[in-house]
Amino acid sequence: MNVRISRSLGMVAVLYFTANFNAQNKTNDTLPKEQKIEEVVMIGYGTQKKSNVTGAISSIKASDIENAPNAGRPEQVLQGRAAGVSVISNSGQPGTAATVRVRGITSFGAGSNDPLWVVDGIVVDGIGWLNQSDIESMEILKDGASAAIYGVSAAKGVILITTKKGAKGRMNLSYNGFFGVGSAARKLDLLNATQYATIMNEANANDGHAPMFANPSSYGNGTDWQKQIFNSAQRQSHEFSINGGNDKSTFYTSFGYYDQEGIVLRDISNYKRINARFNSTHKVFDFLTIGQTFAYTHVKAQGISDNNEFGGPLSSAINLDPTTPLVVTDIASQPFPSDYINNANIVRDPNGNPYGISHYVSKEMSNPLAFQEIQRGRYRWSDDIVANVFGDWKINKNFSFKSSVNGKLSYWGNQAFTPKSYLSSANSFSTNSLFREIQKKFEWNTENTLTYQNKFGLHSLNVLLGQGYYEYNISYGQNTTYKNLPTNDWQEASFNFDIAPTDKTSNAWDGKETHKASYFARVVYDYDNRYLFTGTVRRDGSSKFGRNNHWGTFPAMSLGWNVSNESFWPENNVVNSFKLRGGYGVLGNDAIADFQFANFLVAGSNYTFGDNIIHVGYAPSTLENPDLKWERTSQLNIAADLKIFRNFNLSVDVYRKKSTDILRQVEVPGYLGLINNPWRNIGDMNNDGIEVSLGYKKNWGDFGISANGNFGYLKNEITRLEGGKEYVNFASFQTLGTVSRLQVGQSYGSFYGYQNLGLFQNQAEIDAYRNSNGGLIQANAKPGDFKRLDANGDGKIDEADYVNLGNSVPKYTFGLTLNMNYKNFDLMIFAQGQAGNKIFQGLRRLDIPESNYQTAILDRWTGEGTSNTVARLTKDDPNQNYTRMSDYYLQKGDYVRLKLVQIGYTLSKDVAKSIGASKIRFYVTGENLVTFTKYTGYDPEIAGADTFGIDRAFYPQARTFLFGANVQF
Repeated sequence: MNVRISRSLGMVAVLYFTANFNAQNKTNDTLPKEQKIEEVVMIGYGTQKKSNVTGAISSIKASDIENAPNAGRPEQVLQGRAAGVSVISNSGQPGTAATVRVRGITSFGAGSNDPLWVVDGIVVDGIGWLNQSDIESMEILKDGASAAIYGVSAAKGVILITTKKGAKGRMNLSYNGFFGVGSAARKLDLLNATQYATIMNEANANDGHAPMFANPSSYGNGTDWQKQIFNSAQRQSHEFSINGGNDKSTFYTSFGYYDQEGIVLRDISNYKRINARFNSTHKVFDFLTIGQTFAYTHVKAQGISDNNEFGGPLSSAINLDPTTPLVVTDIASQPFPSDYINNANIVRDPNGNPYGISHYVSKEMSNPLAFQEIQRGRYRWSDDIVANVFGDWKINKNFSFKSSVNGKLSYWGNQAFTPKSYLSSANSFSTNSLFREIQKKFEWNTENTLTYQNKFGLHSLNVLLGQGYYEYNISYGQNTTYKNLPTNDWQEASFNFDIAPTDKTSNAWDGKETHKASYFARVVYDYDNRYLFTGTVRRDGSSKFGRNNHWGTFPAMSLGWNVSNESFWPENNVVNSFKLRGGYGVLGNDAIADFQFANFLVAGSNYTFGDNIIHVGYAPSTLENPDLKWERTSQLNIAADLKIFRNFNLSVDVYRKKSTDILRQVEVPGYLGLINNPWRNIGDMNNDGIEVSLGYKKNWGDFGISANGNFGYLKNEITRLEGGKEYVNFASFQTLGTVSRLQVGQSYGSFYGYQNLGLFQNQAEIDAYRNSNGGLIQANAKPGDFKRLDANGDGKIDEADYVNLGNSVPKYTFGLTLNMNYKNFDLMIFAQGQAGNKIFQGLRRLDIPESNYQTAILDRWTGEGTSNTVARLTKDDPNQNYTRMSDYYLQKGDYVRLKLVQIGYTLSKDVAKSIGASKIRFYVTGENLVTFTKYTGYDPEIAGADTFGIDRAFYPQARTFLFGANVQF
């Protein structure tokens, strides 16, 4: 049993059980040392001995992650375990995917930076459907030489996942399960009601306005909105598997159930998943093996809007004024009773009392508990079936042929009931509605490979020839909306109600199918395990691109030299093995929407002609671009692998990754009347990096220790933009406008804005800040305002003075896993982190002056010498202290997180045997125990879609407490 203990603000308690049942007595399968098989890794369409690998491949085995609790998303187990692989949580909300980046940023878009996922040879668009416990191994192909076998889709890196298979011998029955409760690890320090009223009055006074509140101290602490939205949350998982086989057939079957509530308003933030898998192989003849994999996943989830400053319970809890009550029991006592009297659809609590409505903070902001009530009838769902069948024909001792058919069938949709409700003057619904959407997508491919393998003398040769055909996005969708249902209860809402035809609307659409054909070849050669060579070429044709660029060729090669296998290498106890390797490859990136090179006519441009009758009109959607082509990424990798002092394994990789012809939409003049901006190949970008992996393993009698650490350094730089542009605007934020750019010579999505030079402490300092003509540089400034850097020296402050304020992409990533055991005790510690990046803290609604503040505002300037970092309070803000981008909004994103600590104890074999078990292990585990960071938001682990490092109220991750047991029979 596992127990995780947290001593901080939040705690998750999880009870974890594991049971294995063996149908036969355990056999002794221990091999003599000289017979043990050398470790192999997946390399795409085959395997290779790890000692002879010439590319940059990181491998994660089931044993590396088997003690990690099921996190609901399998990609999260990659975090901190592979050098050069950045895994950043998009949200702590249950079921949310993580952002995975392999060796930096490859392109300017979101999906175009996601790695290629290949599960049991099946190319899939994500792995959220995959059960973490079914994973046997994960290989990350990081460099061009390794990934080139996947051609046009490999520039972002390739992650190969192999699921568990059966093994001949005993039949194993296994059960794994846990149950737990969780809560938030951190909350923000926000102003209480008295502080808020004082601050608002001060801001009004500084602008020459009357105070908002007559007696701030009378409000006390007021409403703690964070306390209202954060809750404990249950989490449970149950998994059952059977595997076994004989000389002819093997099988692996698993069933899983996962259920997790969110730590923010759990009634509308939860995730449920059901998994089933069946894998089998059958040796029909000595020369023919057939097999299949089959996985089914059903998901049903509810979720709140997070990382969105424009509404949602997290943003509302941060911004709502604490003077507004949670629930109103005496309407007459409220300063604005009309808000409650004049609105029949006001949302009420179970006792019939109206939920409090802020008169100061409105727009999308609303009482979170009232918001929860109108969201109860909303959920999303999905059904995924991923399967393949294959046949492997051994023609003779040298030749073999493999053919497979692979596919993924997905159904997904959502349903939402919106009741008649009044949350605020800006957020109300006078009619109710029921919405349902269903979509279907089917993708399939077939691949055929012919392999020649031979060893003659000291020479070893493996030649692969392959062909593939792929069809994507065979899809359709439809939705229906019913309005004015005769019920306002989400539990009673149904499409079976007979309502007026005018209250029914529906839409339907078909997807645009795309196709790809591929031919590929690879040669792997080694001489006496000393001189190693791998050469690869792939040619891909895709319907995604223009008629002038349907086909592309992607070559690669790599070399290796096992120096320590040379006769001149002396046997020694310092450097026991030494391998040099290097490679170069050209990869592609086709991760854009379908048919972006084409110009389709679309309806909607209606017109009148002659008799003034409106006719349906069609207009071009965009500009045609027959020269549109895929991005090309070339990558050079030079590396060394060493084993030193018998117990240390060290790998060092140095790489340069250069992306050219990067795809992005470009802005065109509005008078062209286009619906969509056209796509073009507009830029180039470099990623230079260093990766270091160090492992150690040693046993002294009853004590053993192993440690694996990794470190990655990345320098990202944009080198060209179309038309000689110096920059293009990137992310924006509320009234600040653009906060980051794609700028030549700088990192992807770097922050840009004013550089503050402190605060003007008095009028004399304002008067002294003049240009060459004697004019005031900041004429609107008052004492206590920010002093801005006149970066271009033109004597005035405007956006031409924006300077680079820091990277959004981390420069450094690192992870450490430590395992120790003494007799029956074992200990595991896992930590990870990142550094060298900035975070834009965008938690406050800048367009609502009355939004609440964090308590850092209490250090604002109130007179000469009181502060040099936080400007005076003002709502009018004539100096634009808070309404223009500056380094005031940026904080360091560095952090180190103690992700997992586990202590286990295994009972003696005699005790286990007394109850019919072969092994019983108990353990306690702590997850997300502590995070060392200077960032003041919920969590420094900030990702996003196509932007990094902008915190718009991320859903925080939970700290966990877990107690569990492993039992084998």
